[in-house]
Amino acid sequence: MFDIRAIRDNPDAFRAAWNRRKPGLGDSVDEILRHDSALRKAVTDKQDAEKVRNENSKLIGRAKAEKNEDEAARLMALVAEAKSTIETAGEQEAAAKALLDDLLMGLPNLPLAVVPLGSDEEGNEEQHRWGDPARINNPKDHADLGEALKSDLGFSQMDFDSAVKMSGARFVALRGKLARMERALAAFMLDLQTDEHGYEEVSPPLLVRDEALVGTGQLPKFEEDLFKTTAITQAGLEQYASESASVAADSIEMAIYSDEELEDADKRAVLEGFQEDRSKFEKQQAEEHLQRLKEMFGQSHFLIPTAEVPLTNLVRDQILDASRLPLRFTAHTPCFRSEAGSAGRDTKGMIRLHQFNKVELVSIVENEEAGLAELERMTGCAEEVLKRLNLPFRRMLLCTGDMGAGARKTYDLEVWIPSQNTYREISSCSYCGDFQARRMDARFRKEAGAKPEFVHTLNGSGLAVGRTLVAVIENYQNEDGSITVPDVLRPYMGGLEIIASS
Repeated sequence: MFDIRAIRDNPDAFRAAWNRRKPGLGDSVDEILRHDSALRKAVTDKQDAEKVRNENSKLIGRAKAEKNEDEAARLMALVAEAKSTIETAGEQEAAAKALLDDLLMGLPNLPLAVVPLGSDEEGNEEQHRWGDPARINNPKDHADLGEALKSDLGFSQMDFDSAVKMSGARFVALRGKLARMERALAAFMLDLQTDEHGYEEVSPPLLVRDEALVGTGQLPKFEEDLFKTTAITQAGLEQYASESASVAADSIEMAIYSDEELEDADKRAVLEGFQEDRSKFEKQQAEEHLQRLKEMFGQSHFLIPTAEVPLTNLVRDQILDASRLPLRFTAHTPCFRSEAGSAGRDTKGMIRLHQFNKVELVSIVENEEAGLAELERMTGCAEEVLKRLNLPFRRMLLCTGDMGAGARKTYDLEVWIPSQNTYREISSCSYCGDFQARRMDARFRKEAGAKPEFVHTLNGSGLAVGRTLVAVIENYQNEDGSITVPDVLRPYMGGLEIIASS
């Protein structure tokens, strides 16, 4: 969301910024102002009518007391007209607010002035490179290498065939030493970010409600990229609640039967008393359980596309003390993406899967100055993973047309992939300003009694584990098809130095 007062005060700045994102998008400002004007008029009309209703309602009683029926009738007509206006204006207010909110929710963040102008990745600017690409004669693709490696049981360590049979295209089952290397990479990344870079490790939910995704900006515009669960029906919830209440009542009766401290006569008395009230007890238990079930299962959930969603929502609906900032979180989670619109791209191998693992980094800071400094720090934290793995990479400053909708400035890290003779994205680190905080109502207070201000948020990959595995396999491949284990991973793999077919 955006500060509507800022748009009113400086519409040209917003128009120019959105046009940098996409030519013509700035025309949304005119529509925003139109809905805003209609909303404010409806609010004013309703408030004026409420004032008329309240003032004349008081006078009606006085006129009746003075037996001035004509005046009372006139005042009653004014009150009736005011009530009609209140109702109409209220409907207009709700309609205008819904249109305004929908429009604002669907618009991307404003790019910073330093972000280069461009419509796609061709407009991105390289910032620097690190490392020399490996000189490998006729490098093999990671998928060919992984499938050729056999596990102790004789299966492919990168098993696409089995995954496709159970889940369809764009899935993989890693086995044996490659599965252990994936686990080792994640553990190494987490240890580096927590032990040396000061991030707090979090194990977050993988299923979230729609409001969490609205908060971070994936909804409402990008729902097609998400996997959604199906809610349990009301009838199903009621049946389960009723059955649970009956089981609870049975447990109480059994406890009474089993109570060795009660005489038989006392047990009968207690049981008869409980059985008289059993239906009342079950009804109350069922109602309470039903409410809990509705909260847990009565609505659809989404599988997270990235841990950015739950990590950023940790500060949702909070007013933080400035002394606690910056907050830095990290998590290793599976990520789930439909890859809508990617048909035909990277259909082979592990570059673009529906399910993949990632170590995510999220920071919560005070303002833009702190946010831009944190972006450099966060990107450096991600780069350090690649440096210690000795994987060549380059840092790219994304242009306006290639940047994510929630970002104001983004760096992509691209790692060298020998088989493709090019660099491919392995991390994206973004400064989002207060874009997400406004949607989540996440604020901080500089000092006691000060007015709360919106925090600024950042997120980045530290790194995409699957793509890092791809890069390691390809950059550390040997002529015989084996894979040398990077030095920093060997402690996580029991000292193993080479992954070869068993």
